[in-house]
Amino acid sequence: MKKLVIPILLMLALTISACGKANSGTQYISIATASSGGTYYPIGVGIGNLWSETIDGLKATGQSSAGSVENVDLLRKNEADLAILQGLIGAQAYEGTGIFEDNSYKDLRSMAVLWPNVEHFVLMNNRVKTGTIEDIAGDSFSVGPQASGTEQSTLVIMQGIELTKEDITPEYLGYDDTISAMRDGRLSGGSLPAGTPVSAIMDMYASKVNASVLEVTDAQLDQINSLSNAWVRYVIPADTYPGESEEIHTIAQPNFIALSKEMDEDLVYELTKTMFENLEKVHEIHNSAKDVSLETALAGLPAPLHIGAYRYFEEQGVEIPEEIIPVEVKESQSE
Repeated sequence: MKKLVIPILLMLALTISACGKANSGTQYISIATASSGGTYYPIGVGIGNLWSETIDGLKATGQSSAGSVENVDLLRKNEADLAILQGLIGAQAYEGTGIFEDNSYKDLRSMAVLWPNVEHFVLMNNRVKTGTIEDIAGDSFSVGPQASGTEQSTLVIMQGIELTKEDITPEYLGYDDTISAMRDGRLSGGSLPAGTPVSAIMDMYASKVNASVLEVTDAQLDQINSLSNAWVRYVIPADTYPGESEEIHTIAQPNFIALSKEMDEDLVYELTKTMFENLEKVHEIHNSAKDVSLETALAGLPAPLHIGAYRYFEEQGVEIPEEIIPVEVKESQSE
């Protein structure tokens, strides 16, 4: 019996050892996104899958979170390797302004712009007066999950049109929960910024919730940008949402991939290269991902490029704005 057992145990030990060596060759990275009802999560998961399928020895996974504000914290604590952030939150984090006043994150770096984050203020039709975002005054309104980019950008927009939380009955719900509460008559509206089409808003229209996406006037846009110049005009085309046959005039800010300057240069170069050399697959991930392009990859980035991403864009001959050239590159150029 001993003669039989010993060889079996030896074989098991060798097998376990071999598996350990195989697994040790895999590098794992995580991408912080947001709640599953928006756009961050499916695009983050999709890009992670592309990297995993294309780069040998890499396993990239998307993880849900409360959104941009929490994502900055996850990066800072090394609890996520990359994150999708709103341009406004990225700028505030890097500069130490707004919610990050006196708490700047100077190690924050950019990889690339992904798609425009389109503001969707939705409101039950029986509460609509002018058809613009000022109509939320006096209503129960979800400003987004606490510690999310949605909450912070919503509050800046509200401040721009001279509204505060005192002017509404605030709720702090995710996208799907916002529409569910509106359907049940427990909520008048909510803020759901994301790339179009937003799945939760598709559900709102498709399930006949008697609500609409509110518009933003030019005057309101100017007021908002006087506080933080992060938004541009955005027109949601007719028929983007079921039964919505008219254009919706709203605003948008860029979403981008963020990371720490400490992340390995060669890995970041490979991630950036893989994404832009497989744009056909990226565009299949989500309708909003169709906006990802080399031509718009640097437009509106709020923090300097990571040196690995910079290397890729420089190789491609992309014109890199002075303000996002990595500090280490500027220092080497001045020597």
